[in-house]
Amino acid sequence: MKRIAAFILLVVFSVAGSLQAQSISPQENARLSQKGARKQQKMLKRASKKQRKAMKKYAKAQRKAARKANRRNRK
Repeated sequence: MKRIAAFILLVVFSVAGSLQAQSISPQENARLSQKGARKQQKMLKRASKKQRKAMKKYAKAQRKAARKANRRNRK
């Protein structure tokens, strides 16, 4: 009996949740869309910053290796 009652409650809550999800106003939908766009832009900015930093580090390592090679060739 308790299992049946639990199952019925589960069905009721899932139906109620799906009805609430469908009743989003256009303003709310636009706000959520803008929020998602800002979040994606922030992530892209963070990724490009990380990539720039890695490129800078690689270039520095290349310059250091070139200087080291030039020193060996002089001797």
